[in-house]
Amino acid sequence: MSTTLIGKTVGKYQIVRTLGRGGMAEVYKAYQENLDRFVAVKVMHSFLADEQNFLTRFKREARAMAALNHGNIVVVYDFDVQEGLYYIVMEFVRGGTLKELLNDLAERNERLPLPQTMRLILEIADALAYAHERQMVHRDIKPGNIMLTEGGHAVLTDFGIAKIMSGPSFTATGAMIGTPAYMSPEQGLGKPGDERSDLYALGVLFFHMATGQLPYEADTPLAVILKHVNEPIPEPSQLNIDIPEPVRAVISKAMAKDPEERYQNARELIRELRASARTSGIELSSLVPAAIMPALPEPEDPPPPSAVSQVDQVEPTMVSPGGGDAGATKVAEPQQLDRTEVAAPTSPTPPPTAAPPVESVAATTPPPAATAEPKKSRRVLIIGGIIALLAVVAVVAGLFLLGGDGAEATPTTVAGVGLVESTDTPEP
Repeated sequence: MSTTLIGKTVGKYQIVRTLGRGGMAEVYKAYQENLDRFVAVKVMHSFLADEQNFLTRFKREARAMAALNHGNIVVVYDFDVQEGLYYIVMEFVRGGTLKELLNDLAERNERLPLPQTMRLILEIADALAYAHERQMVHRDIKPGNIMLTEGGHAVLTDFGIAKIMSGPSFTATGAMIGTPAYMSPEQGLGKPGDERSDLYALGVLFFHMATGQLPYEADTPLAVILKHVNEPIPEPSQLNIDIPEPVRAVISKAMAKDPEERYQNARELIRELRASARTSGIELSSLVPAAIMPALPEPEDPPPPSAVSQVDQVEPTMVSPGGGDAGATKVAEPQQLDRTEVAAPTSPTPPPTAAPPVESVAATTPPPAATAEPKKSRRVLIIGGIIALLAVVAVVAGLFLLGGDGAEATPTTVAGVGLVESTDTPEP
């Protein structure tokens, strides 16, 4: 297909210019007038339409691509067929491809800083984990299929394209789907590969970005494939001595020849790569975008609820003065609460007004025994006063009667009052 589509309209999309070409499709920048936005239109090569059941595969895989919703996977807006042209419409990512960035760095004899490389690998790995969990295998991970946003974050494209190409005429001729420089050994042997094949390609990409060179190079694509199948994994430190050992171990495990010896899923790779960063003292938290934050290490157990929330939820318990279940109100052990936590609650929600502060509850609720003791004292005083009064009246009456008979008064002790008369008797 040539540039004859430039200036033409395909569906609702006016083709503006060519973005890239590949063995399966051409990609154009196009303008969608009704939504006033630019999009990327991938137009499949016309010879693919002759493939048996191609339309069925095209629709199935395009629907699967459109169902993916992840910050590091390109958004698919539309797909259709017009006059023999099979096309897929995707979001337009403005930052170019990772391939263009790596080529530009190679021309200047430079490479990406290791923290930035690890951040991009984490982003791509998280996109793969998301897709693999939905039974979507990419099968062609390479820098040309990774777009970069203006902020420098990775966006993986072309999910399902390899599946569209998996027609009988291709498999019958022994043709391999993928890019030789990033192809897993099992794919090089003609097998379809699975999610671990994607992780092998990601390991090769990691090697390339960290060292500035591909692990295997040769004069022909077949020779490169044979090296992937037969030759041992090169040592990354021979090309970049600044790669820490834990990071080198991640690259080597991802590139293991036997799929059983690789990471079995992308989540496992992500965990070990993060662990290698911590062990090596590489700070990634400020570099990892929000899109992959769910894939970071699980947070520690949340702290226990603050003391203020516990106080607010205390229900008063009725207890009797003798320790029973009925009677006065008892406040639950205020001395055991942390006062600083009560004064500075961690929750933004104000405490319910039904539960007063501990200090006010403790001050306004008297102890059960405090009301009974004064009443008892008053009763004793009253009874004692009555007895004393009766005693005084009896004494006065007795003296009066004795005095009337002309007899001498006999000294008497007034019992119960403590008024003691002299016990001496007068001489006869």
